[in-house]
Amino acid sequence: MPTHRLSRVALERLQAEHLDLTTRGRIEVAARIGRAREMGDLKENGDYHAAKDDQGHMEGRIRQIESILENHELVEVVDDGSVVIGCTVTVLYKGDAPSQAERYLIGHMEEQPKDASVSVMSPTSPLGAALLGAKAGASVTYDAPNGTLTVSVVHVEASS
Repeated sequence: MPTHRLSRVALERLQAEHLDLTTRGRIEVAARIGRAREMGDLKENGDYHAAKDDQGHMEGRIRQIESILENHELVEVVDDGSVVIGCTVTVLYKGDAPSQAERYLIGHMEEQPKDASVSVMSPTSPLGAALLGAKAGASVTYDAPNGTLTVSVVHVEASS
């Protein structure tokens, strides 16, 4: 099983979501299924099938969260100016104008950046792995599906 490296914020959000889904969520979907059953014939009961589908999706999400929580490692962000898991990095691809710089939060897919313009990048992706340890002003090269690309690290900031 892979270890999921999470920030404290992501861990707490997942724990809260799990609690909500296993309590309120299950109670609400069970009530919806019960109301739909009272309507009669289940074969052609759209409300019943929709509620059962919602129940299946919810149970899948519960299992996904449980797997993450059972196999996680808490990552504390160290603010030393280098790209680490949990930091936000601004990069500029070689040949692009400064206005085309892109911002990424380096972390797990369950991380949710405070700024909606920031995308999450896995530290195990080709670019994410190449960026780890780099500091502002550095250039890193990585292999992408369409060839070797070079990016400059414009700015690194510790996420809170």
